[in-house]
Amino acid sequence: MTEFISQIISYENGELDVQETIDLFQKLVNTGVAWKLQGHYGCTASTLLQEGLITHPEGKNNES
Repeated sequence: MTEFISQIISYENGELDVQETIDLFQKLVNTGVAWKLQGHYGCTASTLLQEGLITHPEGKNNES
């Protein structure tokens, strides 16, 4: 998770553009970190998944 800290701080400070935000959430979902952070991250990841902006990692169809 430590590899995401600077990106998460940038996200929370509103410094990421749309594509950077999508990329961050794709990484968070791929690693399962999205479901371990505060609720906002899981809810946002779920929304992005439903909208087709990010995908589940291979072999997984639901949240960890």
